[in-house]
Parts: sequence; structure tokens; C-alpha cells
Amino acid sequence: MENSVQQKIVDFLQVGGPVVWILMVFSVVALTIVLLKLWQFSSLRAESLKTTDLALQEWRNEGAESALERLDEKRPIDALVGYTMRALLSGNTSADLIREEVERRAMKQLNQLRSYLRPLEIIATLSPLLGLLGTVLGMITAFQQMEGAGSQVDPSVLSGGIWQALLTTAVGLAVAIPVVTLQSWLERKVERISHNMNDAVTQVFTSKEAKHLVEKAAKEMLHAA
Repeated sequence: MENSVQQKIVDFLQVGGPVVWILMVFSVVALTIVLLKLWQFSSLRAESLKTTDLALQEWRNEGAESALERLDEKRPIDALVGYTMRALLSGNTSADLIREEVERRAMKQLNQLRSYLRPLEIIATLSPLLGLLGTVLGMITAFQQMEGAGSQVDPSVLSGGIWQALLTTAVGLAVAIPVVTLQSWLERKVERISHNMNDAVTQVFTSKEAKHLVEKAAKEMLHAA
């Protein structure tokens, strides 16, 4: 049974030709990237706001130290919030400079989360085009055979060549459709993380604790001048 299935797979790949082999490689690469990204998001728990919300609640209640203790700074959002809180507490940097540094760190983290999504997009774009190329090449071969047969054309031979040619288009679409879906889903996850980062950091800056710290830092700089 197992040998029969393996033989069918080999026959399928031989019928499809090199285009199907390339598409199979694309599918393996895409699957590897998707599994890698799922592991990355899962290990970082990048979308989780549980500890962030607890820390922000403490921060709004002017419990700066307990807010920092609540954070799990292995998570991207918590790391940004923790940096922002510490920078405001230090009083050595203006709010504008803190915002710029937070933005830089956020962009760096988001770029890491977006890594390898571009290859998924390329695979999703190229797969149907490669399938179409295989179909065109197969149709050319089928019509060449028909021309060589002259008046002795066998319709079954022609139809067999056509279905073999159309096979590559079907494989190309079969690869592209799930890859497009997964790539869009992963992009949406990154967008949600970006929104949550912006919202969490904004809450740090707009709290009473932050306003008090900014005013205190401004007064100290004025006295120093």
C-alpha cells in the first residue's frame, strides 16, 4: 500500500515535469516559514496584553515599581512599556527623545516579527504564474504532437496531453491559495501587535504619573539652566 502511494506520487511529479517539482519545493519552503513564524509568535506571546494591562493599571495608580514588576519583558509590548516607564522615572531624558527611542525600538521589533513574510508573498505570487507557464509549455508540446501525427490524430492522445498541461496550473493554485491566506493572517497579527504597542505606550505617557514625572524633569532642567 505504501509503495503504491509512493509510486503514484512519483508518477504525478513525472507527469507534471520540472514546474511541479519547483512548486513542490515552494510548498515545502512556505510550510517551513509558516511553522517558524507560528513558533516565533507563540514563544514571544507577542499579542498577549495580560501583564501589560496589569502593569498599566499599577502605573495609573502611581505604583511605578510594582508596575515594572508586573511586566514580562521577554514580550515585545512589555519590553517597550518597561523601557518607557524606566526612561520617565529616570528624569534624564525629555519626553520627545523618549518617544523617538520608543518608536525606533518598536520598528526594530516589528521588523523582526515581519521577517520571512516577504518570501511568503513572493511564493504566493510566483506559484500561479509558474503553473500557467507549465500549462503553456504542455499545450505547446501537445499541439506539436498533433502536428506530427498529421491526419492520424488520436483525440485521446490530444486530451491526455491537455490534462497533463493543465495539471501544473492546478498545482500552482493549490500552492498559492493557502500561502496567500496564511501570509495575510500573519501580516494581520503583526498589525495588531503594532496597534497594541502604540496603545500601551500612549497610556504610559498620558497617565498622571507620567505627566508628573515630565513636569518634574522640566523643572529640574530649568533650575540647572
